[in-house]
Amino acid sequence: MSASRKVIITCAVTGAIHTPSMSPYLPITPKEIADAAVAAAEAGAAIVHLHARDPVDGRPTQDPKYFREFAPDIARRSDVVINFTTGGAPTMTIEERLQPALLLKPEVASLNMGSMNFGLFPMLARFPTFKHDWERPYLEGSVDRIFRNTFKDIEHILTSCAGNATRFEIECYDIGHLYTARHFFDRGVVKAPLFIQSVFGILGGIGPHPDDVAHMKRTADRLFGDQYRWSVLGAGRNQLPIAAMSAAMGGNVRVGLEDSLWLGPGKLAESNAAQVRAVRQIIEGMGLVIATPDDAREILKLKGRAAVGF
Repeated sequence: MSASRKVIITCAVTGAIHTPSMSPYLPITPKEIADAAVAAAEAGAAIVHLHARDPVDGRPTQDPKYFREFAPDIARRSDVVINFTTGGAPTMTIEERLQPALLLKPEVASLNMGSMNFGLFPMLARFPTFKHDWERPYLEGSVDRIFRNTFKDIEHILTSCAGNATRFEIECYDIGHLYTARHFFDRGVVKAPLFIQSVFGILGGIGPHPDDVAHMKRTADRLFGDQYRWSVLGAGRNQLPIAAMSAAMGGNVRVGLEDSLWLGPGKLAESNAAQVRAVRQIIEGMGLVIATPDDAREILKLKGRAAVGF
């Protein structure tokens, strides 16, 4: 483990997993999302991964008008790499999910590598009351909902954005997703270096056991060799332990309130920046260096902030 190695911290500021009732600290409005992203960057995040919310009730939305509000605001105040979701939420169509990345041409956009069961319903046992009428049915519905990402869907998103020179955060929730990524790599639809984000602890995907993390890394190494850059996210209480494993294994990390609302046992994270500071302490405690946004641009071979569409 080299003391000079630079570790990229991605911060997922808000997402479709958690609802407003679950934490008072979840950013909802475009201003809150922008402020949270800038604070995360100031704490050490090189990349911010962004979803949008309806500012009235906090419902996940892919309406590009909200991305057009917070993305330029963030870019005016920070040089952080901006990463848009194409995952959106499992209830959305592929075309809905595609629009922000297609129209605003960010440096990075996320893309899931397979259709899957995506179980949010276990959260109902921990959150008995909700502020908005959409929240409970949204969670309950995941017991009979497939998060669709077919081969056709994945290729459509990749080829639609090819002219934008956007690089994809390739989200792999299970081992088979790595093989799907390899399929598109072999066909030249995605180019090296691939930015592989391995996701652990979502019900329906690979688990959070250390053996699962090691298996994912071994498989990615075998499939991609030195043609990829690895990062991890652990859902819920798995966030920091799995981040620590990745840093020790030569990888990068993702934290943020999209993936976990917690900072410790029974303690809600009061901000995305608090989670960034916590993982930064772990990384720097290992003698490693936090990557700056420009370091991340070089490591991932990004097109640069001047080439975005916002």
